[in-house]
Amino acid sequence: MHRVGSAGNGNNSTRPRKEKRLTYVLNDSDDTKHCAGINCLALLSSGASDGSDYLFTGSRDGRLKRWVLDVDRATCSATFESHVDWVNDAVLVGDSTLISCSSDTTIKLWNALSFGTCTRTLRQHSDYVTCLAAAGKNSNIVASGGLGGEVFIWDIESALTPVSKNNDATGDESSNGINGSGNLLPLTSLCSISSNDNMSMHTTQTQGYIPVSAKGHKDSVYALAMNESGTILVSGGTEKVVRVWDTRSGSKTLKLRGHTDNIRALLLDSSGRYCLSGSSDSMIRLWDIGQQRCVHSYAVHTDSVWALASTPTFSHVYSGGRDFSLYLTDLQTRESSLLCTGEHPILQLALHDDSIWVASTDSSVHRWPAEGCNPQKIFQRGNSFIAGNLSFSRARVSLEGSTPVPVYKEPTLTIVGTPAIVQHEVLNNKRHVLTKDASGSVKLWEITKGVVIEDYGKVSFEEKKEELFEMVSIPAWFTVDSRLGSLSVHLDTPQCFSAEMYSADLNIVGKPEDDKVNLARETLKGLLAPWLRKRKQRSGSSVPANGELLPGKDAASRSSTHSRIEVDGSSENDAMVYPAFEFSVTSPPSIITEGTHGGSWRKKTTDVDGTKDEKDFPWWCLDCVLNNRLPPRENTKCSFYLQPCEGSSVQILTQGKLSAPRILRIHKVINYVIEKMVLDKPLDNLSAESSFPLGLTGSQSQHQEVGDGSFRSGFQPWQKLRPSIEILCNNQVLSSEMSLATVRAYIWKKTDDLVLNYRLVQGR
Repeated sequence: MHRVGSAGNGNNSTRPRKEKRLTYVLNDSDDTKHCAGINCLALLSSGASDGSDYLFTGSRDGRLKRWVLDVDRATCSATFESHVDWVNDAVLVGDSTLISCSSDTTIKLWNALSFGTCTRTLRQHSDYVTCLAAAGKNSNIVASGGLGGEVFIWDIESALTPVSKNNDATGDESSNGINGSGNLLPLTSLCSISSNDNMSMHTTQTQGYIPVSAKGHKDSVYALAMNESGTILVSGGTEKVVRVWDTRSGSKTLKLRGHTDNIRALLLDSSGRYCLSGSSDSMIRLWDIGQQRCVHSYAVHTDSVWALASTPTFSHVYSGGRDFSLYLTDLQTRESSLLCTGEHPILQLALHDDSIWVASTDSSVHRWPAEGCNPQKIFQRGNSFIAGNLSFSRARVSLEGSTPVPVYKEPTLTIVGTPAIVQHEVLNNKRHVLTKDASGSVKLWEITKGVVIEDYGKVSFEEKKEELFEMVSIPAWFTVDSRLGSLSVHLDTPQCFSAEMYSADLNIVGKPEDDKVNLARETLKGLLAPWLRKRKQRSGSSVPANGELLPGKDAASRSSTHSRIEVDGSSENDAMVYPAFEFSVTSPPSIITEGTHGGSWRKKTTDVDGTKDEKDFPWWCLDCVLNNRLPPRENTKCSFYLQPCEGSSVQILTQGKLSAPRILRIHKVINYVIEKMVLDKPLDNLSAESSFPLGLTGSQSQHQEVGDGSFRSGFQPWQKLRPSIEILCNNQVLSSEMSLATVRAYIWKKTDDLVLNYRLVQGR
């Protein structure tokens, strides 16, 4: 697993920022599907639920889904959304508790049979949590491991015990996945395992529990496994050894050496005597823990082994990995058979009766025949081979051209996912993002509405990007990534408030065409519209008094830090959401952010019910949507000089440096020139009584403003008779629709103040 910055993980971000970020994730129109690789699988059989078999899938899109399994179909019956980064592993304990871990450093507990209820968030890990292991019979014991080199053993029953919100702890209780209190859950019967035998004991008065802790592993942990009774735990990772632990004391009992690369998958038999390990050295090894030795080595794969699943009797193993292939191997006879070959690396396996579910880096999950009850049937079909015991055995066989033929060509069932976005480009208008997904399909997204506005199909991404190029310059008011398989749009204050457009360019009806619209402000209003409606219904008022917005201490500190706050606009329309910023309610975006108390959270905009209120959101978001206030921003003005072209007979009375909004169009500058123009001779096409209003003479020291409203309604009786003026920059005639920012970026191309020239168009 590569160390990549999390979309919403503020705790471990290496990028310094003072204020909390707000991210919104654009969801596909069919939200029942995953849109990124499937990292984990968990099966809940009918014996422990309501008569249906359920498959749980955890994805790199940050969500888990529950599927009702029938013979010929799987139906999504719930989505579990609260993690803000990849879901890396999931296990089921008891009859209805689902436990997941994530790259957001948290472990979450869910009611598996609910419609996505998160019952607790545990925040003990300092880095990505990569793997989980559960005890089969002792459903209280779960272990977690991660990139921080830590392994923790949890007593789930104690972890679910209600806690006082006034105590320091290691988790939070939240029915909706939002950390309301920000306090951490008491560490209950928690063991932290280290790479040495010494345990450091300390007592913490946290709800009466005494956690046992020790220093972590030397390096990252990628795999865990536990026996049924929960007394033995094995762990593996980048240290290339299998470590065996006594879960009751948290002490290390032994190391098993033999692999030459990272250990990526582990299995224990029910008794805890035998262990299977899969490694990036392409080998599978069978260990006898009692004898502390490797019993067999199996050279089955041609690349890293990432996933293992065994038959109930531990007589056969199914294995998959980076070579896209799924193998079945008899652990005693070493006979092996290639079951199937896919198009993506295999990440996890789940045996289900006579079938096996295969998760991969693709967003779809496949079910293949496995003959789990009688694996020998597969070997009777022929095409099997004897697995070598040296890592180069399979590579040599492959080079000799004797690659085995897959037993099965097609899966018996596929849970189809949405292809993940693998490439994206923010277009110059800073409202559209061009994407390419894993299937090669190219789409155009409007991020201020969260929708696809054009599906181009399978075309060249680079050619389409060139075709859509516009010579416009708008400040970068957001950043975007596709780490979760979909577009995540990040807003950081104050830079997100730097972009403005005229209402006319956004086709806003009922608003003066020259009114400036702040893109981030209107986007926030559109995003939080469902929350604002629920808040209004609950409180009975639409906008609170300023003093109600933030807790007194926070408000005081904010106002002292940001003494210069802008109130943006005062029209009656400020509370309404304009069409250009209306987000879908059928496939709404998800918000990822961190409130004034507690850790990051993720929810669909339509699911944020307003009960937690202001504590859920960054203060600057609330100040914008509730109080209509924007933080201090960088200069949105553009300074420039306006001079006559060499030899021009036209002069204007204004001289010196001028200033105007960056988005001001050149046709406004033309109007300004005409307004201030002095003609040394009358124009033939103007009548004697036609005249132009003259401006005040400017000096070199004056810094005059060119307003948006200059000649807003044009000229009066002499409008049709006005002279034709053109504006140039670097001897290039400018389009009247260009903005000053665009001219500066694409024509002027200097850091000095912009210089514009004007002249009369001859013969017009």
